Amino acid sequence: QVQLVESGGGLVQAGGSLRLSCAASGRTYSTMGWFRQALGLEREFVASINWTGGSTYYADSVKDRFTISRDNAKNTVYLQMNSLKPEDTAVYYCAAGGWGTESTTYSYWGQGTQVTVSS
Repeated sequence: QVQLVESGGGLVQAGGSLRLSCAASGRTYSTMGWFRQALGLEREFVASINWTGGSTYYADSVKDRFTISRDNAKNTVYLQMNSLKPEDTAVYYCAAGGWGTESTTYSYWGQGTQVTVSS
């Protein structure tokens, strides 16, 4: 059974940084991604990474501020978030078993971790 467990969320002031982690168990996946969902809004793509880490993709809203990476030996994917803005406030979800930027293509999801950025 696949299980994705996120950690690292919390409350931070604008301009600060957080690092999210997603530990996967059960099997490994070629592409893994991060999505987020703010209150009252639809879930949106944040970033994705392929197996080797050589191919990454970011939403325009986080490009140059967020960095996705992975450690296959630990079966863990990370999201380093710098220069955080209040509009980054959301529940962040790790996803696997899919591809691209559409959430509907991903089969497995973590429980989510709350990120709150205060102004």
